[in-house]
Amino acid sequence: MAKAETLLWLADTAPLGADWFAAGLGWLNDAERLRHERFARAERRRQFVAGRILLRMALAELLGVAPCAVALTERPGNAPALAFPEQPGLGLSISHSGQWVACAVSLTGPVGLDIERIDPARDVLAIAEQAFGPEEAGQLKVLEATARADAFYRMWCRYEAHIKLGGKGVHDIFHAFPGLALVLSSMAALDVEPAMIDLRGVHSRAEATR
Repeated sequence: MAKAETLLWLADTAPLGADWFAAGLGWLNDAERLRHERFARAERRRQFVAGRILLRMALAELLGVAPCAVALTERPGNAPALAFPEQPGLGLSISHSGQWVACAVSLTGPVGLDIERIDPARDVLAIAEQAFGPEEAGQLKVLEATARADAFYRMWCRYEAHIKLGGKGVHDIFHAFPGLALVLSSMAALDVEPAMIDLRGVHSRAEATR
C-alpha cells in the first residue's frame, strides 16, 4: 500500500481528564508553554495542548519519526512551522471547535483546515449576510432550517480554510459528521479521508522537544 501524502486527523477531547492535560504539557516546548499560559479560558488551553499533541503525532506518522523528535516553531497569528525534521514544501494546518481538535499535514504543499460545531439555534442568515453578503444569505434563505444550518457551516468552514491559505484555496474537501462540519482546502487536489484518533492512549509523558 502506498504511503499517504496527506493526513487529516480529528480527536475528541471530551474523554480526556485533567491529569491527561497536565501530563500533556510535557509535549510542548518553552514557547508553546508560554502561549498556553496566556489563554484565559480553560477550554482554549485544552484545545491548544490536544491540538499540538495531535499535530506532532500526525507529523511523526507522515515523516516516519518519533513524535518526541518533531520540533515546532511558533508563528504568532499562524499555524506553527515545522523546525525538525526539515521537510521542504510540507503544509500543515490546525483547527478546533469546542471539544474537537483537528489537524492536516501534507507533503503536497500548503493546506487550510477549518472545523465548526453545527449550532442549529444560531441566526445563520444574519451571520451570512454580514460575513458573506446578500447573495449568499439569499441562497441559504430558501433552505429549510436543518439544511440551512448545514449549508452555512460548510460555507463558513470553506471561508476560514481559504483565509488560512491566504485566499488561494482551489480544491476543497468537505466532510460532515454528526454535529460537525469540516473543510480542507489546498492548492492541489488531495486524496485524503479523515481519521478519528483516540488520544486517551497517548503516552503523555513523552520527552518535550526543545
